[in-house]
Amino acid sequence: MLHDLSMVMINKRATRIAVSALFFLTGLCFSSWASRIPDIQLALNLNDAGLGSVLLALPVGSIISLPVAGILVSKYGSRQILLIAAVAYAAVLPVLGLAHTSWELSVFLVFFGFFGNLANIAVNTQAVGVEAMYGRSIMASFHGLWSVAGFTGAAFGTWMTGLHLAPVYHFLIITAVSWILIVITMNRLVVRVTNENNAPSLFGKPDAFLFTLGIIAMCSMICEGTMFDWSGVYFRRVIQVREGWSGAGYAAFMSTMASGRFVADYLTTRLGVKKMLLISGGLTASGLLVAVIFPYFVPAMLGFMLVGAGVSAVVPLVYSAAGKSTKLPPGMALATVSTIGYFGFLFGPPLIGFVAQATNLGVAFTMIAVMGAAIAVMSSRIKL
Repeated sequence: MLHDLSMVMINKRATRIAVSALFFLTGLCFSSWASRIPDIQLALNLNDAGLGSVLLALPVGSIISLPVAGILVSKYGSRQILLIAAVAYAAVLPVLGLAHTSWELSVFLVFFGFFGNLANIAVNTQAVGVEAMYGRSIMASFHGLWSVAGFTGAAFGTWMTGLHLAPVYHFLIITAVSWILIVITMNRLVVRVTNENNAPSLFGKPDAFLFTLGIIAMCSMICEGTMFDWSGVYFRRVIQVREGWSGAGYAAFMSTMASGRFVADYLTTRLGVKKMLLISGGLTASGLLVAVIFPYFVPAMLGFMLVGAGVSAVVPLVYSAAGKSTKLPPGMALATVSTIGYFGFLFGPPLIGFVAQATNLGVAFTMIAVMGAAIAVMSSRIKL
C-alpha cells in the first residue's frame, strides 16, 4: 500500500514537472521574440504606427486559432495537441528573423500566434488536469514558470543584442532548446483531462460568469501586451537607455510577474480571489503611471516592476476558474474565455502604436493604465 502511494506521488510530481517544462517552453519562445522587437523594428525601418500594424498579425493568428483550439483539445485531447503545437511554435520562431519586409513578418507572425495560442490552450488544459490530481490551486505556479521563461528569454535576448547576434541565430538556439524539452517531457503529460474527448460545437457559449472572466482577462492582456511589445521601445525612445539596455524594462516587468505568480496561490488562499484581483488592478495602474510621470531609468524600472506584480495573478486566476466550468469541457471553456481575453492582445499593442504616433508613448501608456483600474472594477462585479 505504501509502495503504491509512493508511486502515485512520484508519477504526479513527474507530470507536474513535465507540464511546467512546457509552460516554460511557450514563455521562452514568446519572450525571445519580444526581446528582439526593437532590433527588428530598426532592421525593417518601421515607425511606431508601422510596428503597431505588424504587431497586429500575432494576436490575429491567436484569435483565428481559438475556436480551432477548443475543438481540437476537446476532441483529441490536450496532450496530443500540445505536442504538435509546441513543435510548430518553436519551428516558426527562427522564420521571424528571416523576414525582409513588414508583409513577410506579418504573415510569419500570424502562424506564430496561431501555434502559440494552440499550445497555450492545450498546456493550460493540462494544468487543469494536474490541479485535479493535486486537489488544490496550483495554476499560478505554472504561469510562474511561463514568467520565469519570459525573464530568461528577455535576459538572454539582451545578451544576444549586446553581442550583435542576428535575431535568426538567436532564435535557432531557442528552437533547439525547445525541441529538447519536448522530447524529454512528452511521455509524462496528463493522458486525459476530465471531460475531454467530448464533441463540442464550434464556439462555446459563455454564461455571464465566463463572459466576465473574459473581460477581466482582456484588461489584463492589454496591459501585458503593452509590456511585451512596447516596453523595449519605451526604454529606448523615452528613457533613452544605452545601447543594449532596451530590454531592461521588460526584464524588470517579467521578474515581478514571475515572482508574483509563485506566491499568488498562497496569497489567494489567505486573501480570497476578489481581493487579489482588486489589488492586482491597483498595482497595474499605479505602475504604469509611475513610469509615465517619472520617465527616468530607476522610477521606470520600479513602475514596470509594479505592473508585473499587478498582472501576475490575474490570468492564472481567470483560467483556473474557467477550467472548473460545469457547462463546458475544460479546453472549450478556456478557449471561450481566451477568445474574449485575447482581444486585449489583438487591440492593445497596435493601439499603442497608433496613439503614440498621434501623440507620444507617455499618453499611450497612460491610456493603458485605465485598463489596470478596470481589472479592479470588473472583479468587484463577479462572485468568486
